[in-house]
Amino acid sequence: MSKHSEISKNIFEQLDAEFAKAMDMLNTMFTVPSKLGTIKLPYYYGYQIIVGPDGKAHLSEFGNLGSPPKLYNQNKLREPLVETLVDKKQNTFVITAEMPGLTKEDIKVNFLDGKVTIGADKGEKKYRTELPVDHELDEESVKATYTNGILELKFKLKPLTKQKTKEVKIE
Repeated sequence: MSKHSEISKNIFEQLDAEFAKAMDMLNTMFTVPSKLGTIKLPYYYGYQIIVGPDGKAHLSEFGNLGSPPKLYNQNKLREPLVETLVDKKQNTFVITAEMPGLTKEDIKVNFLDGKVTIGADKGEKKYRTELPVDHELDEESVKATYTNGILELKFKLKPLTKQKTKEVKIE
């Protein structure tokens, strides 16, 4: 065997070893061991940074692993990617949720006690999230649209009422 063919053989053996390592890493990444046994894909988790109209960056988490991430999802329930925006110029509060693969009839939205609950169920696609709302909303003004997998809820903000002050006499 020539020196040139020995070098080529050695390079290919090294490449084979590197590919084997990469395959082992991929197999490890796509099978998550947990206390409940081995869980297969899909699972996802991430962060999103949005700069609001006020110029401030807002960080939000998304995924089906929860927060903090849990490496299992027993009931295949997904948490949609949700973005909220307060537009003080338009006097609105907007919630946008990415929920692909549904029809508008599959989606249920409720607003109760300062929380907006969004849920949907269609075959294998199950979504649910609950959002606390820190603003006074006019729940009668809400408009909801669902287009191309995106749910948008637009609420009008209730006008701030001026509080009356009452002087208390000390006895």
